[in-house]
Amino acid sequence: VQLQASGGGLVQAGESLRLRCVVSGSIASNNSMAWYRQAPGTQRDMVAGISVGGRTKYTDSVKGRFIISRDDAKNTMYLQMNSLKPEDTAVYYCNTDLYTTTTLAWGQGTQVTVSS
Repeated sequence: VQLQASGGGLVQAGESLRLRCVVSGSIASNNSMAWYRQAPGTQRDMVAGISVGGRTKYTDSVKGRFIISRDDAKNTMYLQMNSLKPEDTAVYYCNTDLYTTTTLAWGQGTQVTVSS
């Protein structure tokens, strides 16, 4: 199983990005999935999660700005990031929800850089 995150880039504060995660195989459709991020010198933390049934959860710092969604027919998960802030700068990763199941091998992630 491979996790391929894409869609990152360099944007200015206030702008938007949409991240995409393609999961090889059908693992995504049977598990809660999540987006994580890791800034330099920090640990990797969950940003948003989505259950098989579509229930979502977000860390407080992104509530109201980020939207997680999934398309199981395409084995794809998305993260719409609006009103980006410099503190959102990090490498973003996708994986299964570590609070509900064992995570898969981590992919390379996608870099998001927000300038002020």
